[in-house]
This record gives sequence, structure tokens and C-alpha cells, in this order.
Amino acid sequence: MDLQQTAQLLANGIAVGSIIALAAVGLTLTYGILRLSNFAHGDFMTLGAYLTWLANTNGVNIWLALILGAIGTVGGMLLSEKLLWSPMRERRATSTTLIIISIGLALFIRNGIIFIWGGGNQSYDLPVASAIDILGVKVAFYRIVVVILAILAIVGLHLLLENTKMGKAMRAVADNVDLARVTGINVDRVVIWTWVIAGTLTALGGGMYGLITAVRPNMGWFLILPMFASVILGGIGNPYGAIAGAFIIGIAQELLPYLSTALAESLNLPWLGIGYQYKQAVALLIMVLVLLVRPQGLFKGTL
Repeated sequence: MDLQQTAQLLANGIAVGSIIALAAVGLTLTYGILRLSNFAHGDFMTLGAYLTWLANTNGVNIWLALILGAIGTVGGMLLSEKLLWSPMRERRATSTTLIIISIGLALFIRNGIIFIWGGGNQSYDLPVASAIDILGVKVAFYRIVVVILAILAIVGLHLLLENTKMGKAMRAVADNVDLARVTGINVDRVVIWTWVIAGTLTALGGGMYGLITAVRPNMGWFLILPMFASVILGGIGNPYGAIAGAFIIGIAQELLPYLSTALAESLNLPWLGIGYQYKQAVALLIMVLVLLVRPQGLFKGTL
């Protein structure tokens, strides 16, 4: 086993985990407050990446492009709230109905992106940045940027949830929506802010994913399993649990295939190795193993 290669994969896993964490927080917020398992969440992430790419390739600075991408994604989420989710809540639609609708919305967004921008890979208009040497490990510059931005976004979310009236209102609605309404909390306003926060974090995750890989129509769909695995692993409805679960999933997806292959070669047991083409299955495997021990997830499922 090459320790330098292991350290490189660990750095990659932290970067991927940072992106999954942002999107997973948005996913767990919509479930914790709206009781919505939104399978279109990954495609909203893709939308954020494409809007960021569109702004950037038309002369907008990448950091401003990320903000514009987030604004556009929030607008799309609010539109879906107005046209889909609010009417469904009024009709008391079942969770199964909501899941089917969210899958339909995901297909609509993805195919709309393909129709408008095509199915090929896209890339930002950015200069090539040299890798940075950290203790002998070459880490791509934009992977470091991704981790720093994710940390700043997570700290901002923590401050909002813990130190603002809206954050406290969101926690109250997540605990008991009827009791929150009786105590005078404007639930409709909380719902709007939930979409704003979820859309912003999800779009940032998509935009930053584009910094370390290509922007493509199915990028968010391929991340939906790690996102749900992170949410379930950390405790459904708990944003901090989703963050922890995302880093576990991100690091494990990068490290386990390599470590298992190295172990298989040393023991001369080729069947023991997990191919890199199966690394997405690692997220599901970890989730299942943890839930066998702690069905509620690693943390309590609440805001």
C-alpha cells in the first residue's frame, strides 16, 4: 500500500465529502421541515452547476457566477414549491405520491438541461491552477478552495440555525408544525426560507463540484445515492449528522476501493477487492452496516 497514494485519496475524499455535505444538508432540511424526500434534489444541484457555468463562460467572475447560480436555483426551487409542493400539502398527498412527483421533476430538470445545453461535458472558463504541496501530497488548488468554501457555508448555516429567530422557528416547525403554528410562528415563511437555504447550499455544492470535475447533465443524479446515504447515516432531519455522514461517505468512497484492492493483492484474494467502478455502492454498504447497529442513524434525527 502506497501511503502517499492513500493520503492523496484521503484529500480527494474530503473534497468530495464537502460537496456531498452541502447538498445533503439541503436534502435533510427539506425532509425535516417539509417531510419531503426530494429525489429532484440532485438535479437541482446540476442546475446550479449549469447556471454557474453559463454565467462564468459569459464573462462573469467564478465567485459571482456561483452566487448567480445559487439565486437561479433558489428561484427554481421556489417555483416548484408554488406549483407542486404547496398544492400537494394542501391536498394531504401521501409520501409515496410526493416521491413519484419528485422523480418526475428530476427527469424534467435533467432532460430540460440536455435540451437546452446538450448532453456533453462542459467546463468553466478558468485558468489552470498549479497543485499545492501539503506535506508531500499534491492537492489540486480547486479542491482546497472547495473544502474552504464548504466549511464557511457550514459555519454560516450553524450560526443561522442557532442564533437567529428564523433558525429557531425552523427547529420548532421541524419538531411539531401544528404546535409551531399555534404559538404564532409563520410556517409559510419558514417553508420559503427552507427552500432558500436548501437551494443556496445545493447550488453551491453543484457549482463547486464543477470546479473539480466536468459539468454534465447527470452529475447530480449520480450523487443522489451518496446524499441520501449521508442523510440517513447521520440521522434524518439532522443537518450536523448529514455533514458527518457526508464526510464518512466521501472519504470511504475514495479510500475503500484502493485499500480493499491493496489488501486483496497482498492476500492473493482478487475477489476481495472493490473495483473503482463500484465506489458508489460503498455509500449504500456503509449506510446498511450502520443502520444494522443504529437504526436511527449516528445522531438524533432533528434540527
